Amino acid sequence: MRQDADPGLFGPRSVTWQVHSDPVMWIAGVRALWLQALHPVAVRGVMINSSFREDPWGRLMRTANFVGTLSYGTAEAAEAAGARVRRIHRLLGVDDPELLLWVHCAETDSYLSVARRSGIPLTDAQADRYVDEHRTSARLVGLDPDAVPASTAEIAAYFDAVRPRLAAGPDARTVEDFLRRPPVKPALVPAREVFWRRVAALAYDTLPPYAHALYGRPAPPAETVTRRLVTTAGVLRHIPSRVRWRLPPRHVLRAVERLGPETRPDPFARLAP
Repeated sequence: MRQDADPGLFGPRSVTWQVHSDPVMWIAGVRALWLQALHPVAVRGVMINSSFREDPWGRLMRTANFVGTLSYGTAEAAEAAGARVRRIHRLLGVDDPELLLWVHCAETDSYLSVARRSGIPLTDAQADRYVDEHRTSARLVGLDPDAVPASTAEIAAYFDAVRPRLAAGPDARTVEDFLRRPPVKPALVPAREVFWRRVAALAYDTLPPYAHALYGRPAPPAETVTRRLVTTAGVLRHIPSRVRWRLPPRHVLRAVERLGPETRPDPFARLAP
């Protein structure tokens, strides 16, 4: 690694650096949306104060860009992105720590769960490291890192505690309608039917059983879901990295250019026991 280059908040030796380079993270991101929508207060804030209804695709891409900047950008770029998010949260009145913690935990759990089920060889210790690393992300959105789960056991305990407050209310159904059939230009309808709906359905199927119960559908067999996820991830991983790393816009490619070719992420090689 180039000694004078800024490795960012995580750096090539982190679990985050390796895991977030994998294309299965797009499925994980959609799972996070399914899960986040189950907190009635949090999803109401999204509906009232964001551009989700008017520009859902734009909001999704901005979120992906934010995650990419935190994961692979310089420390200065990540801190600046966090400052922008905190400022927006304050202006919109959605900086309640309880709601920010829900969004953070839903994202962290989704990324980690989908990564592990898709075949990325994370040990239990590495999974705990990943959760702990993302207390840095929590700080950037306005949370006290000491009040954020630091291990898989702590994040599981958090979900047990918050579960009574979850429900699939009207706003969750609006998110569900978007995820199952998002608005697209007429020319893109075939792609939506062939590709997006399958991705969204698979992301939904990876949710925990209590989420399926709240949405009112029986949970599919876990073994079947895992098999489908592994197969789908395998197909996505055959897309050349130089192509798939252009989304979100070139974050991984720019990081490798900045730090040197030996920092190129490879979760299967660098995380293997």
